Order: sequence, then structure tokens, then C-alpha cells
Amino acid sequence: RTALNDAVISKGTSGRMITTSIQVDKQFVTKLRGDGLIIASPTGSTAYSMSAGGPILEPSLETLVLTPISPHTLTHRPLLVPSQLLLEIQLTSQEGGTVTIDGQIGIHMEYEDTLTISASPHRTRLIRFPDRTYYDVLRNKLKWGDI
Repeated sequence: RTALNDAVISKGTSGRMITTSIQVDKQFVTKLRGDGLIIASPTGSTAYSMSAGGPILEPSLETLVLTPISPHTLTHRPLLVPSQLLLEIQLTSQEGGTVTIDGQIGIHMEYEDTLTISASPHRTRLIRFPDRTYYDVLRNKLKWGDI
């Protein structure tokens, strides 16, 4: 499957937290316990990831942001990783979970299932209007900077 904006691993309909193990390029990064994890591209960084406390990524960055959803700890914060690195997120709790791609496609995950994320070799062209900058859109769409 291909995502443009984000992939979200969540607890689904369960009331319990899930635990995931995160690896970047086969290197263990951390375990995360909470309601889930958002993996967002720059275009997806102004959606669910931002609402969960993630940073806004400038569109020209080739970066993904991993944003925890209601982590059960005081120390987990969003993490930026280069998009060309391989991400593997394994569900390590007995409770099932759900992967949602761009808010549309829901896939059930079970214990020890692994979501693998890599950059697509395909590129997308986005329409840009010469009379509006990216920052104009942020200010108008998100009311950024309004006091």
C-alpha cells in the first residue's frame, strides 16, 4: 500500500493501550506504550500528527515524523527520521491494533505483526499557486499566528 500523508497504528476499538517496538534501519530505537503511533510525511504533518503534538514539516524536507498518541510516559516525544531509512514498527502487546493509511484504509494487526515503511520510488507532483506561499496556506488554513 502507498500513503501520501500518514500511517497510524492505533489500539483500534480496544480500550487498552498497545505496545510497539520501533526500529530504524534495523536498529532498535524504543518501545512505545500508549494509544498508538502516527508516522507522517511533510504533507501529513499538518493533520493528525500536528493535533497529537507533532511538528509541522516544511514540504521540501525528506523526513518522516513519528508522533506518539497519548504515550503512557513523560519522556516520549515526536521523532524525525530521514524518509529514505527503513522503518519497522512491531506490535508487541497481546491486544490487537489497527493500521490506518491516509485515514482511509484500515488493516487489523495482531501480536508480533510488523508494519514496514519505506520511501516510495514514485514521486507526486503537487499543484502550487504562484500567488500563495506554503506559509500563506498555513496561516489561512490553520489560523497560524492569529492572536
